Amino acid sequence: MSTKSVSPATSSRNTRKTAYAVVLVAIGVALAPYTSFPIGIAKVNPTQHFVNVLAAVLLGPWWAVLTAMVIGILRNAMGVGTLLAFPGGMIGALLAGLAYRMLRKSWAAAVGEIIGTGGIAPVVSAFFVAPVLMGNAIPLLALVPSFLFSTAAGALLGILALRLLKRANIVDF
Repeated sequence: MSTKSVSPATSSRNTRKTAYAVVLVAIGVALAPYTSFPIGIAKVNPTQHFVNVLAAVLLGPWWAVLTAMVIGILRNAMGVGTLLAFPGGMIGALLAGLAYRMLRKSWAAAVGEIIGTGGIAPVVSAFFVAPVLMGNAIPLLALVPSFLFSTAAGALLGILALRLLKRANIVDF
């Protein structure tokens, strides 16, 4: 039986990523009651997309998806989210993380977030989540504007926050 040894550097990196993820979840959950509002038939939350861009750059795609999922679960438990929060948050987080990983530019994370949340998530929401999980048909064109507005606002704030954090030498990416 072999035991896998973890180097101190790997352990330190995982601890840092866990701490960042916890802080980002706390930000996403704490601000949700104040930044969630209905646009059309969806409850949008630009804070989720702000957090997604930060998580994508600071943590990578898989941690970003996990962070978005935890925020979605907690938002739903608090009554400030719907099941649409899952594709809206998680798809954008994944694409933001992958785009940042490929290009190493914060704007790429924002573009990935907008494509994932504004382009792909409404399709998944309209054709799977709403009819299957919510028992309610929602027209695709009713979701696209609200998802796009929410993600564009949040992604823009995410880029701004990353630039401010970097300028203040708080994070380096």
